[in-house]
Amino acid sequence: MWPLSTPNYPKHLLALTGSHSLLQYTYERAAAIGDTVYVIPEANHANHVKKQLPELSDDAFIIEQGRRGTASCILAALCRISVKHDKNEPIAFLAADHYIRDKDGFAHSFKVAEAASKKEGRIVLVGVEPDYPSTGLGYIEKDGLFDEKTFVFNVKAFQEKPAYEKAKKYVKSGNYLWNCGYFVGSVNTFIKAMQQYAPKLYEDYQRLVAAKSGDDYNNIYMGLENIAIDYALNEKVKDLLVVPATFDWMDLGSYADLHKAVESNEQGNHLQGENIEISGVENSFIQNHEDKPLAVIGLDNVAIINTPHGILVTRKDLGQQVGEISKRFTAK
Repeated sequence: MWPLSTPNYPKHLLALTGSHSLLQYTYERAAAIGDTVYVIPEANHANHVKKQLPELSDDAFIIEQGRRGTASCILAALCRISVKHDKNEPIAFLAADHYIRDKDGFAHSFKVAEAASKKEGRIVLVGVEPDYPSTGLGYIEKDGLFDEKTFVFNVKAFQEKPAYEKAKKYVKSGNYLWNCGYFVGSVNTFIKAMQQYAPKLYEDYQRLVAAKSGDDYNNIYMGLENIAIDYALNEKVKDLLVVPATFDWMDLGSYADLHKAVESNEQGNHLQGENIEISGVENSFIQNHEDKPLAVIGLDNVAIINTPHGILVTRKDLGQQVGEISKRFTAK
């Protein structure tokens, strides 16, 4: 999402879809499904995150000293929660950068996942019904109904980001869900899964729990493998369950995605900011975050964003390349 999103101020801190940031909207959803909310920010963003969530005490922030992947974040959360809470209490893990409108549907899906996890002592995923053949998302393959009353399914396998033709088959079959990285389980449930399927991850968890000081903990943490929880644990577990989401969901990974989430005029154009003039423009996402005039003439299906951090002009369908380009600027 460059140049709106930058390394020092990433997209979950931005008010992209309304008056609040994606992080703040995520917190509202989290508060609707649990009495206690913890946030795991990376150290460089911790002050920004705290400013956006003033209702939380310092104890609610589990600060990651450096990025070590979602598996390490989960271990950090389990360590804190194991000391502060009942180890059999289900925990919902949520990403902070997703766009969801239906808060009630969201709460319902996670209550179903919570009940299933508590009853069965298993990790329960929440997956999203795909409405188009995405090649940029992973998929969860279902393996028949586990509970007909609550509509919970067994998980057969995870599928990586597929080629387009395979993605079309996934959607047509009705047997696949988008893997949006949502899952529920208690401390004891995760310990049992790690012991059985990911002993190295469990060893890392034990080392963090046994840390004798803050410096010792940070040194251990920064020595952990930088790996996603899917690879480190979830894809190895043989008895996962999954709940199909009863809410709308979007991963705002590109300006094409963001354009769908915001208001547009009759010509399909989204305009935000002052000093913008257009002529013969359709289906385009245009924002001006400076005082300088911005004029766009005769273009279709483009994203044009002017900020103090940079200027982006791209076809919307090439949005996945924006991240690659922004990394070149970061490397300079």
